[in-house]
Amino acid sequence: MKSFFYNIFRRPRISLIVVSGLPRSGTSMMMKMLEAGGIPPLTDEFRGADSDNPKGYYEFERVKKLKEGDISWLPMASGKAVKIISALLPYLPNEYQYKIIFMRRNINEILASQRKMLVNRGEKTDTLNDAKMEALFQKHLTQNKAWLESTPYVTHIDIDYNNMLSNSAPYVKKINTFLGGHLNTEQMDLAVDPRLYRQRIR
Repeated sequence: MKSFFYNIFRRPRISLIVVSGLPRSGTSMMMKMLEAGGIPPLTDEFRGADSDNPKGYYEFERVKKLKEGDISWLPMASGKAVKIISALLPYLPNEYQYKIIFMRRNINEILASQRKMLVNRGEKTDTLNDAKMEALFQKHLTQNKAWLESTPYVTHIDIDYNNMLSNSAPYVKKINTFLGGHLNTEQMDLAVDPRLYRQRIR
């Protein structure tokens, strides 16, 4: 009886908008699109724009501490969009509802983009070969997809980065519908910049 009345009268969960995916999968571009559509990003500008992401990374540094239990910042994300890499999604607490836009990109392009970024930063690129990294990424994505589809406080859509860059209109429409239908879709379309699609696997 107690749980019955608790479920009726408890406050509804706050719904948060999350952009996720593997690193270098188009998450920053999606954040830019949502900003153009009218949803402000949760970002601290700690990581500025550079040659790898000339329009900015749209990151919020405290997201990286989710695994350590730092969740007190989540109310700050209400009414905004926050970027969270896929590896950290399972650490989101169940006190909230999450609408997750999950970016998917050709794995070989992700590997090439990461390699280029490491070169630009003067870091080592030979810690793992591409075949091993691809296998790890594929395993992670399989596990992540299972989590997205089985977690009751999560709804999500998949967005194909490669296809969206060649024909953005249907994806913008899909995103707008998913988020309630009130976005500025014309501005979202304009935010899709094919010039940033530099690591192409044909």
